[in-house]
Amino acid sequence: MPLFDLPLEQLRGYTSGVTVPADLDAFWDRTISESREFPLDAVFEPVDNYLAVIDTFDVTFAGYGGSPVKGWLHLPANREAGTRLPAVVQYAGYSGGRGLANQDTKWAQAGYAHFIMDTRGQGYGGAVGQTADPHPSAGDVAHAGLMTRGAGSREDYYYRRVYVDAFRAVEAVQAHPDVDASRVVVAGVSQGGGIAVAVAGLTAGRLDGVIAALPDVPFLQDFPRAIDITPRGPYTEIAAFLGRHRELYEPTLAVLNYFDGVNLGRAATVPALFSAAQMDDVCPPSTVFAGYNAYGTDAGGGASKDIDVYRFNNHEGGQEHHWIRQLQFLRKLLG
Repeated sequence: MPLFDLPLEQLRGYTSGVTVPADLDAFWDRTISESREFPLDAVFEPVDNYLAVIDTFDVTFAGYGGSPVKGWLHLPANREAGTRLPAVVQYAGYSGGRGLANQDTKWAQAGYAHFIMDTRGQGYGGAVGQTADPHPSAGDVAHAGLMTRGAGSREDYYYRRVYVDAFRAVEAVQAHPDVDASRVVVAGVSQGGGIAVAVAGLTAGRLDGVIAALPDVPFLQDFPRAIDITPRGPYTEIAAFLGRHRELYEPTLAVLNYFDGVNLGRAATVPALFSAAQMDDVCPPSTVFAGYNAYGTDAGGGASKDIDVYRFNNHEGGQEHHWIRQLQFLRKLLG
């Protein structure tokens, strides 16, 4: 894939034209308050993962609307009794789920508590999932996939439920006795990175303990530009839907504004390490830089941030090289 987006010097100064809804904070205050009316009921059941150095727990907690959300919690088997570990909460890429019990334990291998959240209604891609999306908007008129599910209303849009699940996943991992609730990092690749940006913003002033974000080639950033320029899905689901429902462009964008990482990440106050790939035709670099450049700006520039750019990579990004950068980032942050 050639370099099809803006040159790097323009990317570093690019800002999105996305509209910030006047009642964005009020909407999310109400949404999170309603979600907390349901008891979290986090349950951790030990399972056999066939690994000698990792202990794994099958997790269930109450997400949006009180519906059950699954996850895995991986812990180093050699942890000292009574020691509370910093935790990395990992969100899955689009179509992925939490996977098998031993499929991804890398953060636990590095010495952290590693929580992987299942994504409701997904888990049909590279990693299986077990969390349903029982909300009635699943039956609305929409393009195949998830990007336009419930997009006729901010109340019913699919990612409202996912972001609440992700917020409550932080609360769930904080409830485990081996986790240091004051040191939680949110992370993910693609969709997972976009969710991490949203959670970094949504927890600011609403939940203590999140100390950093690691959004890797994040999705769900700068919807207006993404819909216009992205040649490969999932953003193309929205464009295809609007190609048949031409009168819904403005109303759909008005809904998406409440879920755009550019808008939600502005409120973040914690350090972040982003990544972007200049040949990425799934999450174009300009959309990633839109989220990065807006991140923490409502905090008066108080959120430190950095971004690694992989010039010759597509959506795979920096892969193992970037994970080393993340390890270095957390080691410096946590000491």
